[in-house]
Amino acid sequence: MLSPARVTVIDAVVSFDAPLDVTFDYLADPANRPEWQSSLRRVDDLRPIGDRAGDAGTSWTDVTVVPGVSPLMEVTVCQAHRVWQEIGRWRSVDAVLTLTFAERDGGSREGGTDVHAEAVLTVPAIGGLVLTAARWPTARAVRADLERAARVLAGRGSR
Repeated sequence: MLSPARVTVIDAVVSFDAPLDVTFDYLADPANRPEWQSSLRRVDDLRPIGDRAGDAGTSWTDVTVVPGVSPLMEVTVCQAHRVWQEIGRWRSVDAVLTLTFAERDGGSREGGTDVHAEAVLTVPAIGGLVLTAARWPTARAVRADLERAARVLAGRGSR
């Protein structure tokens, strides 16, 4: 039996001109996703767990712009203002997105935040070639979505 193909599709840092707590709270809340994630039409069946939006165990369904593609999503890690991770499952594909947060400018409240994004896709072994071909467009899309989120927060004057 062939092992599943697994590839990191993005490993990059996106800068936000917003405080760490504001950036984390915005990105960790699944209800905000359609505002900045270009592939989403909406979030359905949001089931929050814990004290904050996007706490570990929170789940929902992404309703994407691609007909019939609606992955089930779950937050697997939520360390407030430090690390947030989700897994999306659709058919035999898993996608894990990990966001790690770091303050810029000496940690002042007025400083910005660097968000390190790493996304890993796992597909059946037969899909390895397709996965490799999709790596660069996927990386560009994830980066563009995070840059859009940074613009949304900057436009709100969240400092």
